[in-house]
Amino acid sequence: MSASTTTRHPEPTPQPNQTPTAQRIVGIGASAGGLAPLEEFLRHTPPASGMAYIVVQHLDPNRKALLAELLQRATRMPVQEAQQGMRIEPDHVYVIPPNEDLRVADGRLALSAPAEPRGLRLPVDVLFSSLAGSLGRRAIAVVLSGMGTDGTLGLQAIKAVGGLSVAQDPDTAQFDSMPRHAISAGLVDVIDVAAALPTRILAYVGGVKRPPAAPPETDSTTHETALPHDRIVELLHERTRHDFGLYKTSTLRRRTERRMAIHGINSADDYAAYLANNPQEIDLLFKELLIGVTSFFRDALVWEHLATVALPDFLARRTPGDPLRAWSVGCSTGEEAYSLAIVFTEVVEHLATAPPFTLQIFASDVSPDAIAAGRRGQFPLAIQQSMSEQRLSRFFTKHESHYQINSTIRDMVLFAQHDVVLDPPFTRLDLILCRNLLIYFTAELQRRLLPLFHYALRPDGLLLLGGSETTGRFGHLFQPLQSKLRIYQREGSAIVGQRELLTSHPLPKRVHEEAIMTPAVTSQAPGDNLKTAADDVLLQVYAPAAVVVTASGDIVYISGRTGRYLEPAAGKANWNIAAMARAGLREALEPALKQAAAGSEPLHLHGVDVTGPDGLLRLDVTVQALQEPAALHGLIMIVFREISLNLDPAAGGALVPAERERLRNALDEIHRLREEAQASRSALQSANEQLQSTNEELQSTNEELQSANEELTTSKEEMQSMNEELQTINGELQTKLDDLALAQSDMQNVLNSVEIAILFLDNELNVRRYTDRASTVVSLRDSDVGRPLSDLTTSLQYPTLTEDARATLRTLRPTEKQIPSNDDRWFSIRIMPYRRLNNLIDGVVITMFDITATKKLEAALRQSAED
Repeated sequence: MSASTTTRHPEPTPQPNQTPTAQRIVGIGASAGGLAPLEEFLRHTPPASGMAYIVVQHLDPNRKALLAELLQRATRMPVQEAQQGMRIEPDHVYVIPPNEDLRVADGRLALSAPAEPRGLRLPVDVLFSSLAGSLGRRAIAVVLSGMGTDGTLGLQAIKAVGGLSVAQDPDTAQFDSMPRHAISAGLVDVIDVAAALPTRILAYVGGVKRPPAAPPETDSTTHETALPHDRIVELLHERTRHDFGLYKTSTLRRRTERRMAIHGINSADDYAAYLANNPQEIDLLFKELLIGVTSFFRDALVWEHLATVALPDFLARRTPGDPLRAWSVGCSTGEEAYSLAIVFTEVVEHLATAPPFTLQIFASDVSPDAIAAGRRGQFPLAIQQSMSEQRLSRFFTKHESHYQINSTIRDMVLFAQHDVVLDPPFTRLDLILCRNLLIYFTAELQRRLLPLFHYALRPDGLLLLGGSETTGRFGHLFQPLQSKLRIYQREGSAIVGQRELLTSHPLPKRVHEEAIMTPAVTSQAPGDNLKTAADDVLLQVYAPAAVVVTASGDIVYISGRTGRYLEPAAGKANWNIAAMARAGLREALEPALKQAAAGSEPLHLHGVDVTGPDGLLRLDVTVQALQEPAALHGLIMIVFREISLNLDPAAGGALVPAERERLRNALDEIHRLREEAQASRSALQSANEQLQSTNEELQSTNEELQSANEELTTSKEEMQSMNEELQTINGELQTKLDDLALAQSDMQNVLNSVEIAILFLDNELNVRRYTDRASTVVSLRDSDVGRPLSDLTTSLQYPTLTEDARATLRTLRPTEKQIPSNDDRWFSIRIMPYRRLNNLIDGVVITMFDITATKKLEAALRQSAED
């Protein structure tokens, strides 16, 4: 996803010889200690792999980077620094420039300025997230050596869309924080040394280059295709207890094919056999299927409405001090449950009731790793991007690498490993959060869970669903408070049918496989149930046939024999009266049910002609909404009474001609209307199912890519990367430094060997260097380096030495004098400016030649001359 500041360059018109855009892009993230593994990775990457490589490393924003030049030595592929709008070509390496965030958009590189110039910056997350958004399943991300947690959130986006996540073995990384954090988060598919990663990636790409197309999710799936898939689901159920049979087949197949490609397995049968022999792979596939995309206060408008409207109104209907209960279904690592706890705390403090309300939140998920992470209550520093500073400072404690949830919020949440499909639900609840979980389930499983939520909630309890999830056909169970935000309230008067409630909590597979047991016969006294038995016989033999249905038409009870009027529909079992009613009855019942539900008086339908199993029937039908007893409130009773047809005795009991003609016309009209209605219903149902499926798939993708839509900026490791470059440069210059050190040693030996006293002073006349012979004239030792000349004692009878040195610095003219010493020696003192190679004056040089022998000879000659 390119930033708003990025200028989108138009795609140039393809030329005949133009290189195609890379179809697969490998994003590589590194930081401190990352230069060496980067070189190893590129050195073992074939120059014609067909993939492009984008390298992101934490760089100092104020200095020119040499990363491209350094990496070019390790590969024959062209290595260049990324530029705005640059086209991504296969078999090329692109390197992030300093002080930029790098993204991929429409096959081009997009540069943008970081949100902050320095500080917490996560450029690896930015790249990985854009790869997930642009390439989906074709995205590949590699995490190498580095400090901090950069890359983990980006890998979450890669994982969500089914891409490949790779990390360097932490034991081989100089700084293992980045790869180790990604591995501990359960986001890495392949772990190996840097040199082996290219081979592993190429093997994966070869395995998924042409994945088999997933068959449509219909009942007519071939046995050859369904068998290995069912076997994999069975193995998962045996190992983990969780039944994935009612999860969307497209998601199951996509995730399974990823694992197959990682192991280089091409056949689902072979993978099923691999699973049977490798239980640890079943655990990895299980984690793969659990898509844990979550964040604090996701969909801010939902939480804002909950805090300002829904929760205050709900609490206003409760008695202050009442203990409240909530359930976060599919909580993942707990961000949503903690968000609810924070919002509830703020709302209660604002209401200031006495005594205050309390809330116990049950957070459940099938993943034990996610539950363990939620219990720890530790979250990455990147959560500050989605939360205000006020909430961070109040409800969290900041540590060096994470935020810790405070104990007041932590104590409100109880985490439990729980399967909403198989395990009994939490009950007596005031609020249920089930956001973006139903989108991964089939429509059948969704229809099972919604009545279960209705059963678990107290009257007027709240239900929060995800952005593309609705109550569907169970609208009579939940009243929408804010339809767009998917906030619902339990209908207190609605009753869940017995069939709905039973099917909402299916039995485990092992129960279905057990033999059906014959119930034990209990002995009773002969007259104990005489009245009940007589009533049952009267109802079954003499009472008219009847059914009890819900307001939506689902049959919950059948009395008497209704087979002449109702019949099971072909295909999947469907207990709705509209599907089971025979021809002629169906058209009459549909409007009658709506009319009866809206009123309190019974509705009578006379002379309804029905095509029965033995011919034409005529019925009187009574439809009445039930108000009492309370257990039947909201249900509708339909009573069927057969009436005799108008027959002609002279014709052997056949219908009279007028009656026959009337029935024929009526049947023709009914048939025509039924065909039209059926055609319209089929077209509408097909379109609705297609739209619903598309909407759910899009929402699923949107959920998986949530990390890609968040702004991930800033970094704290800029200098670490610069040190990597400097270390490499220092390595190349080490030989020159050794040569310079050797030359310096040679020069020092030369100075000492000439036996001349030499003293080097800087511009402030402080001692910079001296020869060993100089220490015999001036009192010098190693600790005197840096001391002023005027502080030193000397045997020279030269009180103006310091003034003469300053004069030389000022006039740049050498000074030379012959000076005696206190020990009867003479020295020729020469003071000269110290000139650098660039002709700059940087102090003075004082040379002291011992001329005692010359002076003595001169004195002897003078004495001889006088004599």
